[in-house]
Amino acid sequence: MRSGAHLPSLGRIQSALRKTTEALAIELALPGSSTPDWSEFEWQIARAVAATHGVSPLLASTLRWRVPADWRAFLEQQRENTIIRHGRIESLLSQIDALSRAQALPLVALKGAALHRAGLYRAGERPMADLDLLVRPADVVQASAVLGKLGYHQSQITPKHRVFTRHDPVNPPRDVGEHPDNPLKIELHESLREWLPLDPQDITSTVWPHQATPGLNPYPTRAALMAHLLLHASGALAYRCVRLLHLNDIALVSRSMGEADWQQLCGPDRRCAWWALPPLLLTTRYYEAAVPHAVLESLAARCPKWLRSRSQRQVLAQVSLSNLRIEAFPGIEWARTPSEGFRYVMSRIRPSRETLVLRKYVAATQPHCSAGNWSQLSQGRRILKWLLSRPTRSESLYPVQMVLMRAR
Repeated sequence: MRSGAHLPSLGRIQSALRKTTEALAIELALPGSSTPDWSEFEWQIARAVAATHGVSPLLASTLRWRVPADWRAFLEQQRENTIIRHGRIESLLSQIDALSRAQALPLVALKGAALHRAGLYRAGERPMADLDLLVRPADVVQASAVLGKLGYHQSQITPKHRVFTRHDPVNPPRDVGEHPDNPLKIELHESLREWLPLDPQDITSTVWPHQATPGLNPYPTRAALMAHLLLHASGALAYRCVRLLHLNDIALVSRSMGEADWQQLCGPDRRCAWWALPPLLLTTRYYEAAVPHAVLESLAARCPKWLRSRSQRQVLAQVSLSNLRIEAFPGIEWARTPSEGFRYVMSRIRPSRETLVLRKYVAATQPHCSAGNWSQLSQGRRILKWLLSRPTRSESLYPVQMVLMRAR
């Protein structure tokens, strides 16, 4: 289906995306019984929003609204699919743990896997598209061999990680949300860093255990887990792809932290630096009491003024895939100096060879990128199209197209 074909106006879609995104974010944080007065079209868009933000399984158990029957069925199916997929992921984690123990190979299970193992989510509540593992650079070859024994082979190298996939002849369903047959990638990280927007912020030493043992290791502390969630969310914020699930993760971990944990995170050693404030501010916009006020005050003093000011005004619909529009310089507010800002602008105008190669790979492997022709354009034609029109993000429009097609 071509971008814009048989679709309502983009203005109408954007309005519904913003309205339903904000309503679902508020509802997930503080469930109530007052059902919104949405049109049939808005309920359809809300389905795309719930799937895009990764919260359909959570809403299945928390939503108190009197929703349309097909919407309730969608949520229940998403929860069932997530439970099945969770079982498969747990089985894979057990195999990786056993093989890495046998090979005296230490690994750290990151993000979703760690949150489940910490008891912060139950099976069927939090979807996982990828399995993230941290490994020491010296052990990459050994880790690759372990994953190879499980049928996973390296398919891509990005600045952040190595991607491992299975070469199974499976055609996953073209639909939004969770499905047990959706491909499961393993992302092997040698370091944990985000470019904000150009300079890398690295927390590898914070996350790697002081005495790592063979097999899958947890984060060394709750503060280390939070630091990783915040840095990951910061990178997503800078490129306008943060998800409601990210905020829910942060809120859950925050509520499990005591004063000593926060001191370890934000104390004099400043492991959690200037970039931590924006994701915490966005989280507290919806989960109001999740973060101690003293923590926000402490981090505000470290955050650049422009970034702090912009972050205080942002809402989820602006900095996520619920924002349809392609921005020329997303995340420019994360530049801490005029020099960095200039370098970032130039990198967007004249992207590196590595960036162009990555674009081609994503366009060839991600179904949402086939929803429009933006991913196929040269850099020069991208600039011209952006100047002459208001192009939309294919990854934002794709789930909308899917739910509207199914509604016909």
